[in-house]
Amino acid sequence: MPGKAAKVWITERQQPILIELSKSRTESQLVVQRATIVLRAFAGQLNEQIAQEIGLGAHQVGVWRRRWQAAWEELTALECREPRRLREAILEVLRDAPRSGCPGTFTAEQVTQILALACEPPEKSGRPITHWTRKELHAEVLQRGIAQISESQVDRYLKQAVLQPQRRKMWLNTKEKDPAVFAEQVKTVCQTYQEAPRRAAKDGTRTVCVDEMTGLQALERVAPDKRPQPDSVAKHEYEYERHGTTTLIGNWDVVAGQMVACTLGPTRTEPDFVMHIAQTVATDSEVDWVFVVDCLNVHQSAGLVEWVAKTCELDQPLGKKRETRHPEIAGHAT
Repeated sequence: MPGKAAKVWITERQQPILIELSKSRTESQLVVQRATIVLRAFAGQLNEQIAQEIGLGAHQVGVWRRRWQAAWEELTALECREPRRLREAILEVLRDAPRSGCPGTFTAEQVTQILALACEPPEKSGRPITHWTRKELHAEVLQRGIAQISESQVDRYLKQAVLQPQRRKMWLNTKEKDPAVFAEQVKTVCQTYQEAPRRAAKDGTRTVCVDEMTGLQALERVAPDKRPQPDSVAKHEYEYERHGTTTLIGNWDVVAGQMVACTLGPTRTEPDFVMHIAQTVATDSEVDWVFVVDCLNVHQSAGLVEWVAKTCELDQPLGKKRETRHPEIAGHAT
């Protein structure tokens, strides 16, 4: 009599990793199959259904369900302690158990040196590049004599460590010098986002994040596109004419998850931003609005403060420009 199938659980962080592995073209076919087994078992499919769809025996499907079940608590604990290691830990669960044989070609010290090199800026090695490519990193490993290793093996170690030296993300350092003040500012913004759904459900308060994209080029192609044909893809004209630039001021509704009441115009001046806020509020003037903005000068201008004070019917003194700011106005225009 067949036994009961092992119950499978997946957390929100584990699921996208398993989906990625189930569609991977770089991992082994066995890992792809096993990730698929876990996902389908979590979806409630029976072992026989899964086995038929992926071309394995029901017994093999059951083995990997049980293996995932046995490892799940440890994976979840690791997810809380060291989330960066979660992907590699999942791979360890889905890979075959180590077999006896020759020891690894490269020592832990060599692998550590390769990863440390990937974290160094290339200019430190005298290379005229802004970030490492796989080829350049491999060449530097050989030049330093760290190991006689292939380029593909270097890439494998980077993937195992979830290290991507070839990628960059934009980052903005705070200009606030006092750590305590900065921490309080971060807390205020985070609480604003966290409270947005509750406030929207309670009294309809709209919480929006506002920012601008300047210098957008208005381009017109000199010829129309050619439509796709059975034997060719659509063709887009290369040449274009310039018609100046424009500025987009956008509002992201953090509860609805969509853009609302955006503004397009030639400039981003103090009057432009005040008009944008006024137009946004006018779209739903019966509810309260909370605006989250950065510290750009037009976001904290005298004109904006005066407009907020007038709209909120505040008759207290507003203070001098660049010296004081009315706390109640600041609360209405976060």
